[in-house]
Amino acid sequence: MITRRRLFFSAALLAATEGGGVAALAALPQHDLYVCANLSGQSGVMGRSGAAKSGLYHSADRQNFEHRGPHHIRMFTLTHDPREVSTLYLGALDGVLRTRDGGRTWRTLTGSDMTEPHAVAFDVQAPDHLYAGLPDGVGVSHDRGLTWQRMNEGIRRAYTQTITVDRTRAGRVLAGTEQGIFLTEDGARTWRLVQPTDKTTYDLRQSPHDPKIFFAVTSSDGALWSADAGRTWRRIAGVGTAHTLHNCDFDPTDARRLALCGWGVGVQVSEDGGTTWIDRSAGLPKREVWSVAIDPDLPGRIYAAPYLEALHVSEDFGRTWRPLQFEKAIVFSLTFVPRP
Repeated sequence: MITRRRLFFSAALLAATEGGGVAALAALPQHDLYVCANLSGQSGVMGRSGAAKSGLYHSADRQNFEHRGPHHIRMFTLTHDPREVSTLYLGALDGVLRTRDGGRTWRTLTGSDMTEPHAVAFDVQAPDHLYAGLPDGVGVSHDRGLTWQRMNEGIRRAYTQTITVDRTRAGRVLAGTEQGIFLTEDGARTWRLVQPTDKTTYDLRQSPHDPKIFFAVTSSDGALWSADAGRTWRRIAGVGTAHTLHNCDFDPTDARRLALCGWGVGVQVSEDGGTTWIDRSAGLPKREVWSVAIDPDLPGRIYAAPYLEALHVSEDFGRTWRPLQFEKAIVFSLTFVPRP
């Protein structure tokens, strides 16, 4: 029997193929999409009646979105427990929240001394260990979020916007702060500065293809690249430093494809591993783009979230765009979670 979901993804893959986004059809998706969005600037969700709810949205088919959990205007980031993918962790204004039922009910794990984490990340090599990037440092839990302590010795001006845990080695973590990128190799007991800057590092990613490669974007200091597991960095040629860059992403299906977005720069993509960059903002309602994400299951599909506009999607890696969901939204993050 052909299910509705199978029909939808077959159609989406066919559209991507016809648009030049992929050379061959992919398998059925292995991830669900979660969106952290503030919808306070609109009266309702596109195609639905009633007041719009901010917070976490879930989509199993990349077409229909269901609100999960409380109405909340500041949910920043989401991750999942590597051993139990139905257990999700959210960084919100209140602190780190956890759900064990896909987002229907939540428990706040941190106290009033640890709030507003913009980054939450597990160590897959030590999966009881969880890191949170806080406005005043780094929070670490060694028991999957039940208890927490600050561990940011060596980080000056401790505002931490992004955290990435090296998936190849336990206790090896990079933190993007307001003064540069810091590295710990001992589980956050000590940190050292590996890339100084006086601009905030907004996003920091490890390549899904080569674990030695890291990609970062900053506020007015351009995009950065490391080919030695984050020990040294260089500025990426072809990406300017005049604007704030909010978000970057690797294409999990194609090592040559990268994307970034920012304020006034729209969406920029590379299809040659970062050597050259192409403006793919035509078709978006504005160039102030808060988030960008590349779909791990549908080759050529990319999402962009212009500020206070609908979430947009492209099936041909940004050559053409269409509105997907919401009307006026601030999308803080888009996260793909593996299905159980």
